[in-house]
Amino acid sequence: MRRILGLGSRNKIGRTIPKAGRAPSGVPDSFSPEEKMKNEKVLINGMEPIRIQKARHFIHENCADEISLRQVAQAVSTSTNYLSEKFKEATGVNFVRYVALARYEKAATLLREGPLRVSEIAFATGFQSLSQFNRVFKKLAGQSPTEYRAAMRPGQNGSG
Repeated sequence: MRRILGLGSRNKIGRTIPKAGRAPSGVPDSFSPEEKMKNEKVLINGMEPIRIQKARHFIHENCADEISLRQVAQAVSTSTNYLSEKFKEATGVNFVRYVALARYEKAATLLREGPLRVSEIAFATGFQSLSQFNRVFKKLAGQSPTEYRAAMRPGQNGSG
């Protein structure tokens, strides 16, 4: 392309001279977070880039709190758009659904094992309202939280 433009070995600024300690021409000496993530070779379980694994860990550790894609992106040092795209590629679900699933899993454990009331579990697992919790739980489990608890605790009739 340089020959076509008549530039020869020069570009618009002038001849490129590599400086000592710099990467060879054509290879940037610093990468943006997105480029680092693209070039990341360390995989967890042979499938998942380390930043996605860190993002998943952050979500599971903080899912009881209000959590946003922006917070997670900052925690793993990348942009929200890029994390969203790569997160879905790696996990198969989008960020919002993944957070809902993490909260659901925690709630299901508490329903099976804990003495908390359903409303306490809803708020302890990060849901913003009891109706949101009931709706999400029923969609994922196929039954209401109360029905799920009764099915998972045979021999208990809910009193108690």
